[in-house]
Parts: sequence; structure tokens; C-alpha cells
Amino acid sequence: MALVGLGVSGGIGAYKAVEVARLLQKHGHDVRAIMTRTARRFVGPLTFEAITRHPVITSQFAPGMNADIEHIALASSLDLLLVAPATANIIGKLANGIADDFLSALYLAVKAPVLLAPAMNTNMWEHPAVRDNVAKLAAHGVRFVDPGAGYLACGWVGKGRLAEPEDIAAAVEAVLKPDTSHASLSGVRLLVTAGPTFEDVDPVRFIGNRSSGRMGFAIAAEAQARGAHVTLVAGPTPVDPPPVAEIVRVRSAAEMHAAVTSRVDRADVVIMAAAVADYTPAGGAAAAKIEKGGALTMTLERTADILADLGAARGDGARPLLVGFAAQTGDPVPAARRKLAAKHVDLIVANDVTQAGAGFDVTTNLVTLVTADGVETLPMLAKAEVARRILDRVERRLAAGAATPAAR
Repeated sequence: MALVGLGVSGGIGAYKAVEVARLLQKHGHDVRAIMTRTARRFVGPLTFEAITRHPVITSQFAPGMNADIEHIALASSLDLLLVAPATANIIGKLANGIADDFLSALYLAVKAPVLLAPAMNTNMWEHPAVRDNVAKLAAHGVRFVDPGAGYLACGWVGKGRLAEPEDIAAAVEAVLKPDTSHASLSGVRLLVTAGPTFEDVDPVRFIGNRSSGRMGFAIAAEAQARGAHVTLVAGPTPVDPPPVAEIVRVRSAAEMHAAVTSRVDRADVVIMAAAVADYTPAGGAAAAKIEKGGALTMTLERTADILADLGAARGDGARPLLVGFAAQTGDPVPAARRKLAAKHVDLIVANDVTQAGAGFDVTTNLVTLVTADGVETLPMLAKAEVARRILDRVERRLAAGAATPAAR
């Protein structure tokens, strides 16, 4: 169990920090909340006190706070300092050494890792001053949970909303427990696909799906943390990819097929988490916009099945280890079993996308792991935790000799 200092600064995202505190406690951590003056205009300290079962620190000068020089005493005890939300104001203060309240003074005194979850208006997040401050903090070793894109409290739509509590809690776990599986995939070359593919109809329209890429990105991030050399092939998605060895951006199923097949010879493991389109307009996209008229008839043709092609190319060989995904409506296990056999793969991660909290464009997932040895249904978990469970399976198969390191 770790002691986490949860700094809450003054943004509308402060209400999400309550759920972050709850999730951290659920993971077994002790949480001490520190609230800035403006944060208390959005959420009351009593809420955090009830959740954390500790008094909430709101001032450097509260009675009793100076007996042990509280910000120094707490700084010496913390295993991690998390600031969520981190406004442009607190980011600026931390980056420039301004210590005019408890939270900013605590930051200067703490030796533990620091993790910030920024939240602000899109223009503020993109302003050169904020970008400079973020870069300065990153250079000092501060880590970030990037804000998400979507509808903001100010009425704008863009990047700047506080990351989801599950993503923040997962980032905390990644910082606190880097050695749990550190270097367990060292020397392994892992290729993972993520996100949707877009099949262009004309210069304006396309056929696509609702995949956000979060599941594949979570797998890539976890594999990187375990020491693997990760190549991430990502379809079009607004979600920022994790920093890995190589990121290949693609748009169509054909581009993803080419990117994967040209790199598979160097891979020990391939995890096909992308939602690749099954059909594309026959003959390709129209050169000009198709104007509105009566009923439109369009001929679609099947795209190449990347996973099936990888399985066929591997044949009876052991490498690469192949993991596929099966997004179904209804019980996903029968279809997963068919894919496992027909495509000659080692593991299928199956889910019913009609279930609340599972599938596309959410931060959680409800999956069933299907192998030739049996079926394991996992409870609803954050996608970062699902990634860990999948890679635990991959590691066991690698250890059992299901795949051997690729020739370098």
C-alpha cells in the first residue's frame, strides 16, 4: 500500500478527483487530499474527508499545521504526489518554483514521483506558455496523464477535459509499481494494432467504426513498461498514443495490412487489437464528392483479413505468438472459438460490445480470454488492467516456449 498525496486545484474537473480518490483506495492505497483555495469553490473538503478518512489540508497556516512543518513532514512520507485536476495556474506555479500555498510548497519539498492530470480550455492547453511549462516539468521528471478530447464545461469541443478517473488511477499504478513486471518482456519485439480503420467513399465520406484505440494503446503502454520493444500501428483516433519505440499511423485496412505484414518478420508477438474494417468500397474511393440524389447503391468488397493472413503465414511455426480480438454482439465465446481455430492464433480476446462499459470508446472493458486450453471471463476492469491480464497470458506462453525470439 502506498501513501498518495492527491492535490486538487481549482477546475470543474475537481469533482472527478473524488472518484480518483475512491479508485486509489480500492487499489489499496492511503490517500491524503490537499485542496487549493479555488478548488474548494467546486468541491467541499468534507467530501474528500469522508472518502479518504483523513483531514483535508487546505492551508499552510491552519492551527496545528506548523508543529511539524507539515508540508515537509508530508513530503517525506509520500510515495507519489498526484495533482488532478492540474490547472494552467498550478502547472505554471510548479514549473517556475512558486510556493505560495500548501500544494505548491509540497511539490518543491517532495522527492517522490509527481504525476499531473491537466484540465483546462483547449486554447489554454495549446498556449505556448502552458506548453513551455509542461515541457519544463517533464524535463524535471514530472509525468503526465494527458487530457482527453470532448465536450468541455466552457461549451467548447476539443482537448482539455480531465482524463477519466480510471485512466488516472491506472497511471498512478504504473508509476507506483514499475518493478512488478519490470523488464519481464525485455528483448521481446511486440507489434500491436489499435484504433479503427477508415475506408474512404469519396473525399468527404468514409466507412468507419467507433473504436477509440484505448485498448490497443493500453496494451502498448504496458508492454513498453515491461521492457518490450513495441511497434504500434494505429488507425485514425483523437486519443494520444503512448510513447513507444515506433508508431506507425495508417488510415485504411489496406494500409494497416501493409504496415503489419512488412514488420511481422521482426516480431515475436503480434496483438491485433484494432477494429479493422471488414469491407471497403469496390474500386476505391470516388475522386469527387458523390452528390446527393436518390437511393445510392454501393458495392463493397472484403478487406484482407490481417490476422488470418498472419496465422496462415506462420503455419505450424511457433513465432510470432498471435493474439486477436473479437468484438461481438451477444455471447462472444462461440465466435471467438471459431476464430481461434480458423485463423490459427494463440489467444482471442472476446467481448460483447452491447454490454455497458465494454467495447468501443470507453475506459473499461469486459472481456473473455479464449485459448485452446479453455475460457476465462474477466470482471469489468479498466482497460489498463485488461492489458496487464492479456500480457500476463502472453508472458506465460512465451515462457512455455510458444514463441522464440525473432532473428535480429
